[in-house]
This record gives sequence, C-alpha cells and structure tokens, in this order.
Amino acid sequence: MASAPMLPDGFSDLEAFAPTWCLATEAERFARRGASTMDDLQPFYEAAMARLDDARSYLDTKDIDDLDERDTNLMYLLFSLIQISFSVELWRQAKIPDTGAAAIDLWLEAPL
Repeated sequence: MASAPMLPDGFSDLEAFAPTWCLATEAERFARRGASTMDDLQPFYEAAMARLDDARSYLDTKDIDDLDERDTNLMYLLFSLIQISFSVELWRQAKIPDTGAAAIDLWLEAPL
C-alpha cells in the first residue's frame, strides 16, 4: 500500500524526494546536505529546479499562516533546494570547501 502524499497535488514528480528533503529546520537541512553525496544532491537539484517556478507560484497563492501540512512540506523542500544549490552550482561538493568542521548554530528559529 502506498503511503499518503507528502506534497500538494500536482507535485507528485517530487514526491520521491520529500521524505529526505522536507526538513523543518535549517540545522536539519545543513546536516542532510553535509551527510549527502553529489550523487544524492544532483537528482534532487535537477528535479526541484525544474519545478521551482511552479512551486513558488503555487505557494504564492497561499497565506503562510494557513499552510496545511502538504503545502508546508513543499515550502521545506524549496528551503532544502536553497541549502544545496551552492553545493551543486558552485562548490561541486556537498560540504563547504576550505572551512574544516563548519556548522550552523541558529539561536532562534521561528516556528510556522
């Protein structure tokens, strides 16, 4: 039996990436990128970039205070795309180059 979709209708092509990349916090997204390989990042990047305009247009029709779980997951997926974009476009590696043990310490992250 298939699990319930994590993303809104119309985004089923991104559904395979949702369990991995629909992450609620910046720290989770940073850690996932660092634990990934380029073989993990590239397919997600290509698929999500191809749907970026559609996803942004869809989310622009919603009030951020009224997003349901599937809409919120789509937003988190886009946040993950942002997190990995430098790895794919510039660094060509998942970890930040020349920084040693880089980490993000976010003192306050506002919940949705």
